[in-house]
Amino acid sequence: MKTINKIAGLLTLTLVLVSFSQCSSAQKLQKNAPTAFGETYYEQWVSGVAGGPSGINVFIELKNESLQLDSIYFRGKVSKFEVKPSNKLLFIGRFINETKDKTDMIISSNTNEEYGNKAIELPLKIPFELENDECVVSYKINGKTKYYKIANLIKKQSLDIPMSPASNNN
Repeated sequence: MKTINKIAGLLTLTLVLVSFSQCSSAQKLQKNAPTAFGETYYEQWVSGVAGGPSGINVFIELKNESLQLDSIYFRGKVSKFEVKPSNKLLFIGRFINETKDKTDMIISSNTNEEYGNKAIELPLKIPFELENDECVVSYKINGKTKYYKIANLIKKQSLDIPMSPASNNN
């Protein structure tokens, strides 16, 4: 009986230690802004092609070059920042909505008939709870990744990207 109590105690202790280790690996948001931010906004865009892609670009402007942003978390997705070559202080996160694949999926009780179906991709779960007008940016200081939440992103006019005209070789 004493052996069972010892085993139960060790299992309980192990469970508690494992649960605390999970807490320390969670991303913690910084309370103070790591730098001065300029304009922060997002634009939705759609292509001019029927069934073509669409998406959202998020623009984060810094007031000075004291920091390099790495990634952005926005509306359940994550993206690496791009830096605009003409403006090193403007960081752009691009989020492309996947086009709906209109190919038929075969569903059958015979698994051999389902061969060739594409696997359904499950959305990635980001480690932050965000509203639609909030994002989290990641950056590194002294080799450590830090996170800062930016609220009240401004929604700017949507962009309609026209189809390029067909080349006319007359």
